Order: sequence, then C-alpha cells, then structure tokens
Amino acid sequence: MNELIFATHNENKVQEVVSVLKGKFEVRSLSNLGLNQEIPEPYDTLEENAREKAHIVNKWTGRDCFSEDTGLLVDSLNGEPGVRSARYAGDHDFQKNINKLLHRLSGIENRKARFITIICLILKGKEYIFEGDCKGIIIAERRGSKGFGYDSIFVPDGSEKTFAQMDIEEKNQFSHRKKAVEKLIAFLQQQ
Repeated sequence: MNELIFATHNENKVQEVVSVLKGKFEVRSLSNLGLNQEIPEPYDTLEENAREKAHIVNKWTGRDCFSEDTGLLVDSLNGEPGVRSARYAGDHDFQKNINKLLHRLSGIENRKARFITIICLILKGKEYIFEGDCKGIIIAERRGSKGFGYDSIFVPDGSEKTFAQMDIEEKNQFSHRKKAVEKLIAFLQQQ
C-alpha cells in the first residue's frame, strides 16, 4: 500500500502527518478525493469518533483508510475540553475555544494538560487502533503564530516553547500526532 486515505478535511493535520511519513506513503485527504461532506463526531470518546470517521470513509470509498481524533485534556478541569476540543466554545473557532479555556483556568494553579491522538485504521476490512500522547502545561497567554488549535497556549514537557512557536520538525519531537502516526507506519510496514 503506497497510498493512504486520511479521513479528514483539516489540511493542518494532513501536513503534520505528511511530515512524519517522509514520503513513505502518499496521503490523500477527503478534499483530494472530492469528498466534501462533513463527518459527524457524535460520540463521547476520541476512539469512538475516530472509529466512526474511518468506517464512514471506508464505506464511501470502498478503500482502506485511516482517521484520527485528537483532544486536549486539562487535569484541573476533569479532562475538559477533551473530546469536544474543536467545539469547546464554537464549531472549530479556536480563538473562542482558547478564550474559554483560559477563562476556565483563571486563578487555577494546576495547569497540567495532555494532548491525545487516536488513529483508527481500516485495512482489508479489519480495524486497528493507535494512540499517541504529549504531556505539558497550559500557559496564561498566547505565544507564537505557527500551528493550529490550542498550539499557542500549550508548552510540552521538556520545552519552554509553545507548539505555535515551533516549526513542524521541532513540534514533531514532542507531538502526540507524530507518536500515533509512527505506530501506524510501523504496523503498515509489517503488512
């Protein structure tokens, strides 16, 4: 298998995955395939949403594919925003999402958080799950202009920079998404 269908419309995620694959596989997003329908994420866990997206795209295309769902879990907020990370304060409006998160954390000392990425692969009719995570802290104000989502307020353990202050290679030294994709690649290379 040289081509991977990635069940997403998010070109930022596609770029991150492509940077990890380093030419080992060609990634085609839903937009590349002319599939512009939104895929619902109706479930309460990242894994269930990743599974739903992969199965829907597999049905649409009849081809092997993978999907992912990622969430930011903040310890002192009982795992919020979690599975609702992209819709925390509005549908994919990350400025509002960040504002809401910073407001909720106002006056709270424990700012530990982690990103979790769950990948679901459908290969020859079978389902496989891969997970990656990255621990860090939420800072009180935005720093940096790269990346997307919550990157401007998340500093991974082992760094003093936010994800939004890093180029993609630097971010990949810590990235939850990279860790999950590396597990996916290792699996596919054994097939």
